[in-house]
Amino acid sequence: MDTLKYKSFIGSIEAELDDNTLYGKILGLDKGTLITYEGNTLAELKEDFINAVDDYIEHCKENGLPLLKSYTGSFNIRIPAELHAKAVACAQAEGISLNAFVRQSIYQAVL
Repeated sequence: MDTLKYKSFIGSIEAELDDNTLYGKILGLDKGTLITYEGNTLAELKEDFINAVDDYIEHCKENGLPLLKSYTGSFNIRIPAELHAKAVACAQAEGISLNAFVRQSIYQAVL
């Protein structure tokens, strides 16, 4: 999936074929925060995305709200207890933390 990127925010690119418009939303924000943008061309979509991000940042500053970014680099996962125990054992065997072990495993899987 192609995305837009600006100031640590990532946005989707969607197309509405019935009326030839493009639209999207900023990805990775919490459930209570929805920021959308649209345009008739890719250039218009990018411009509206940038404006939406800038407006959101300004809104947070003016109202003393925490700035939520698309992906913070932190997330919770739920795995079976047996898998958790095996991951801890592997991390200990390598002399690294569970966090480092999971990070290495993800790097290996996606790169």
